[in-house]
Amino acid sequence: MANLKAKKDFTEGPLFGRMFLYSVPIILSGLLQMCYNIADHVVLGKFSGDATALAAVGSTASLSNLIIGFLLGIAGGTAVVVAQFYGARRNDQVSLAVHTSITISIIGGIAVMLIALVASEPLLLLMDTKEDIIDQAVLYLRITAIGFPALSIMNFGAGIIRSTGDSKTPLIIFSLSGIINVLFNLFFVAVFHMKVEGVALATVISQYASAIAILAVLKCRKSEPYALSLRRLRIDRHILFRILRFGVPAGIQSCLFSISNVFFSTSVNQFDTITVTAKTIEGNVDNITYITMNSYFHVSMTFVGQNYGAKKINRIRRVIFYSLMQVVIIGISVSLIEMALAPQLCAMFMDPLDANFDAILVEAVKMIRIVLTTYFMCGIMEVLAGAIRGLGYSFSPMFTSIFSICVLRILWMTVLFNKVEWFHSVKGLLLSYPFTWGVCIAAYVVILTIALIRLRSLLKPKATNLEEIKT
Repeated sequence: MANLKAKKDFTEGPLFGRMFLYSVPIILSGLLQMCYNIADHVVLGKFSGDATALAAVGSTASLSNLIIGFLLGIAGGTAVVVAQFYGARRNDQVSLAVHTSITISIIGGIAVMLIALVASEPLLLLMDTKEDIIDQAVLYLRITAIGFPALSIMNFGAGIIRSTGDSKTPLIIFSLSGIINVLFNLFFVAVFHMKVEGVALATVISQYASAIAILAVLKCRKSEPYALSLRRLRIDRHILFRILRFGVPAGIQSCLFSISNVFFSTSVNQFDTITVTAKTIEGNVDNITYITMNSYFHVSMTFVGQNYGAKKINRIRRVIFYSLMQVVIIGISVSLIEMALAPQLCAMFMDPLDANFDAILVEAVKMIRIVLTTYFMCGIMEVLAGAIRGLGYSFSPMFTSIFSICVLRILWMTVLFNKVEWFHSVKGLLLSYPFTWGVCIAAYVVILTIALIRLRSLLKPKATNLEEIKT
């Protein structure tokens, strides 16, 4: 047990270096998960021989995230609960949380799969998906929906493992599944000449491989409090309530964030296929920076959550400061590299013989340079959100995000984009990002300041139990 503590307990010892080392496997894991989509897009662009296939796949991204987003928000609630119990050394509660979470992931994954199978076509039509890509888009979304149960187990399981301080194991698993995904992509598309259905099948196969591996790891760690026993899979109502208290607001926030992205996709769909394809490529490239930024959400939430459980407020303050410092430096560095290599990165997704190659490339590079200039702001927002959730607050960050990221962004698109000529462009749409990030950061700073003041007051000698803190 002492050895376990030395490796995974973040309530004692140095912070700065351990936070960075903890973040690296999460960043790499995220990049490998992103390779699912990048591999789909690169293989389609290079080998399918269909100029519309890439746009068809790209048009489904925001809708897919909307359908699965609520469940993945619940997975975030699981990570908070496990981190807090783990930091407080409440091993029996850690075990209950793990078995309840995995049960939720299975049931919820099947539910969202059924929703996606039924609702794919009407929702894509509602988004004004172009007639020349709608059939392929529906086919791609329905096939990938079969993998939603595995995607759910992957995210719940990886969240459990990371919240106990182990960020390397998910990296290894996602590395192997990423290789599987790329190999099957090439096999189905380059060898059997399949199109969107080929890359969709490859994604589903790799997701189930990851889910099986995650469950196997949890099952094999028999000496750990978070070990999984299939016979003990059940839902504990008290743990469920606690997970839902943290997870439901995060799920609602994720869904509403996805709704704003659906509005964004609908706005982009008003332009020609060249612009839609360029936006698909831009989304893949700038997603590299987003994954880096989002990794510090998990760093902040895990380190703050464990130290919250251990009642160490001074370490919580240092975690937040170090997280902000690291995410800004890394975010600016990654963005600068991507902007410098933008033409080469964009060219990876296209067939050089495509008649629209030059037009798509110019448009995609322009979008990348607009978005990445201020992307470090997204990292600041992610760190603050993770810290607030690690402290056990769930509704205040939800309402903040709903207003700043969802409501303001939708108003931007429905009012400025549609009614002001200067904003009726892709650039006008992209400028909504830094504006809404800035509003969200300002609100998070206020919430976090109040939360830390309140926490210090409650941790005075008269306060003996963190359960007294009402979140």
